This record gives sequence, C-alpha cells and structure tokens, in this order.
Amino acid sequence: MVLARVRRMEEELRPDMSSSSSNSKFSSTTISPTQNVSEDEYEESRPPYLHAMLAGGLGGTIGDMLMHSLDTVKTRQQGDPHLPPKYTSMGTSYWTIMRQEGVGRGLYGGWLPAFIGSFGGTLIFFGCYEGSKRYLIDTAGVAPSVAYFSSGFVADLAASPLYVPTEVLKTRLQLQGRWNNPYFTSGYNYRSTYHALRTIIRTEGLREMFSGYKATLFRDLPFSALQFAFYEQEQKWAKEWAGPGKDIGLAAEILTGATAGGMAGVITCPMDVVKTRVQTELDPEVAAKAREERARKKAAAAGGGAGSGGTTSAKPPPDPHASPHRPTNPTTTTTTTTKNQKLPISTSSPSTTLKQHGQVPLDTESVIKALRIIYRTEGLAGWFRGVGPRGVWTSIQSGTMLLVYQKLVKWFEVHPLIGGEGGDGVRGYV
Repeated sequence: MVLARVRRMEEELRPDMSSSSSNSKFSSTTISPTQNVSEDEYEESRPPYLHAMLAGGLGGTIGDMLMHSLDTVKTRQQGDPHLPPKYTSMGTSYWTIMRQEGVGRGLYGGWLPAFIGSFGGTLIFFGCYEGSKRYLIDTAGVAPSVAYFSSGFVADLAASPLYVPTEVLKTRLQLQGRWNNPYFTSGYNYRSTYHALRTIIRTEGLREMFSGYKATLFRDLPFSALQFAFYEQEQKWAKEWAGPGKDIGLAAEILTGATAGGMAGVITCPMDVVKTRVQTELDPEVAAKAREERARKKAAAAGGGAGSGGTTSAKPPPDPHASPHRPTNPTTTTTTTTKNQKLPISTSSPSTTLKQHGQVPLDTESVIKALRIIYRTEGLAGWFRGVGPRGVWTSIQSGTMLLVYQKLVKWFEVHPLIGGEGGDGVRGYV
C-alpha cells in the first residue's frame, strides 16, 4: 500500500515538474488533498507571510465592522449598571438602542477604535500565527494540532499591546452611546474618540489604557487558540469530505469559520464578562469628582435660567431611588429629567454607594477572584451575560474573517505582491 502510494505520487509529480508554473500553481497534482488528508499534506500549501498578514488584516476588519452593532449590544448587556438591567434579550436590546440612540452614535459607537485595533491587531496576529505555526511544525517537530493551538496563544499575545488600549476606548464608547445620552447612564460622557483618550489619560492615567489587560488576555488567548484549533481541524475534515483536487465550496468555507468562532466565543464568555466590567468600571474617586463637578455645573445652569442663583443653587439632589429612565410625570417633566440627570453613575440603586454594573463592583484585577464574585452574587447566569450576542457575533465575524482570508490568499496567488509567477515563487517561507 505504501509503495503503491509513493509510486502514484512520483507519477503525479513527474509531469508537474516539467510543466510551466502557470499550470502548477495549486494544482491537484501538487498540493490538493487526497481522500485521507494527512497533517503534512494539509500543511504543504502555505501563503507567504505578507499575503497572510494582509488577508487576515482585511478579513478581520471587515468581520469586526460588519458585526460591530451586535458587539455593542453584547457590551451593553454585560456592562449595564442598572438594577434591574435595562438590556435583556438580544432582539429587544438591539431595537431599543437603534430606536433611542440611532445607528452612528448608538449601535456603532466606538467604531473608530474598533477599526484601528482590528486592522492592526489582525495584521500582527496572522503574521505571528503563520510564523510560529511553521516554526513549531517544521523546526521544533511539534504535532500540527498542538502547533495550531499554541500558535493562537502566541499570536494573540503579540498583538495585545496594540488592541487592548483600543478595546478600552471601544468598550467605553459602546457603553456610553451617543454624547450626553439621555437614555442610558453608564458613567462616561465622551464627545469623541480623541476626547475619550485625552480624558482617560488626564484623569485616570496612561495605565488605565491597559485596564483589564490580564482579563483581556484570559479571554482572547484561549479564544484564538480554540478558534484556530477548531478551524484548522474542520478545514482538514472538509478537504477529506470534498475529495482529491476539489474545492470545499463557499458553504463549507463559511461553516467551518462560523462554527469555530461560535464555539470558541461561547466557551470564553465568562472571561469576556470579566473583561468588560473591569475595563468599564469607574474609579470611585474619579467618579465622585466627576459627580461633584457636574452637580456644580447643573446648579449654575439652573440658577442662570431661573434668574436667582441663590435659591436654585440650594436645590436638593435628585431622589437616588428614582429611575433616570422613568420620570415621575412623563407628560411635563420628561425634557427636564433627561437634560439634568447627567450623573457619572446610575442612581437607580437605592444605595448611595458607587455600585456599578448591576450588583457589585469587581474592584479587582484578578480574573479568578472576579469570576468568584460574579458567581457568588449573580450565579452561573452572571458568567454568561450577553452569551447570545457574543455567540452570534463571534460566529458571523469569524466566518466572515476566515472566508475573506481564504479568498484573498487565493487572489494573491494569482496576483502576487512579491516575486514569482502566479504566486508559486513566493509560496512558503517568505
């Protein structure tokens, strides 16, 4: 059996070596999988580093931008500071945000830092993923299945210094919604991405831009490792199913990417909840100062409008038990309520302490401790807040990213950016 297979491979390779490069690129006689695709045969076809980086960067950015609105819904569900939560089911949350706040500053709040982090992060990710995968398989002799998993860890770690600060900006702008949002009090009131960056650095320090760095790694490292381990294995199965020399087809390309991302997203949801809360929790001292400053401005504005600053400045603060979303007299006080209640935190809790994100502030950088706090106060459901939109988001985003990646890699083979005819000259270790 083995000798017969070797002879068949020699007969297939002999005419291919004498043919032109245009007839040899990605032909079934050289790199197409046999009915039983071995790990080595699956690894024979490799895009150049530059092609992999550009294809991954564009694919990741397209996927992230396409699903950014659903990511906003997930962030609102996980980081909602109100009791009871304002955002519950995925469908009603999506419709509520779109109806009250619009698309640009509501559902697509924080799109600019998301765009920057997505393109730069995936560019670095795919370059490091291909490099570490090839080193582990070819030089270190590691089994391909282990190399896929390990390379996902390494690549995400390499990209994290870029995408974590953009993740902080994105998450806060998503939680805030539009400027001076009368429908949702989250603790943030940034005019733009630049204003958010400047305000965070000035009031909380540069270190705050890396807030939740550990929690982000706890989420993204296993996510990337699982995603690409699932994807590479599913691609191998799909090639076996399609048969020798046949393309797996568009449906299988989408399905392998979507299921890999969806499963990885659901499994890592508890770490995503911790990451969101750590990055969006306000420092109590900063929140108190912001509340005092805003109260002074509100009192001064009220005094100027009434013409008697002395009497209106002594106006008592709003009832902490009153919900900022349900004024007591909606027919006469709706406008006043939405304009005046610009507090840095929610006042819907009967407690006057700075309790954010539902039940209790995490107030810790330890992911394990944060998971314990959430489980103790909210149960298992707290670990999986927003699991619906996260599962859908990671599934569609991953399917889109990996589909675009595969299509662009094939396009680059025909239109190579560097060297070679038809892409053959640059395939492999470039």
